[in-house]
Amino acid sequence: MATEPRSPAAGLQGSRCSGCAVTVCPPDDACPRCGGPARPVVLEGAGTLWTWTVQRYAPKSPPYEAPPGGFAPFAVGYVELPENVRVAAVLDVDDLDDLRIGMPLTVTPGSGVPRARPTTPEREGS
Repeated sequence: MATEPRSPAAGLQGSRCSGCAVTVCPPDDACPRCGGPARPVVLEGAGTLWTWTVQRYAPKSPPYEAPPGGFAPFAVGYVELPENVRVAAVLDVDDLDDLRIGMPLTVTPGSGVPRARPTTPEREGS
């Protein structure tokens, strides 16, 4: 049985072009640069914050469903990975004021959108 590409068990999934070596996330069967075939790859997941914004108001409903405690502002951003790809992710931080361009983050697949958390010193060495 194949693992669903967006499942957390599969790791952070992307694809790499067989011709020009461009890497993308989420994965695609064709290269966005040259149109050549692309093969699945598991991305490293450890990168740095490239840019971000804070969502300070609840999205329209539906499809948004407020959590039991009500809406709370959250950050979304792009994390640049060593494979030279930027991944859009929800930024799971304790304090939105701690976000800084270049801060180390670890991206993991989530249900729908990937999630990123600050990289701890223990994870940097692994």
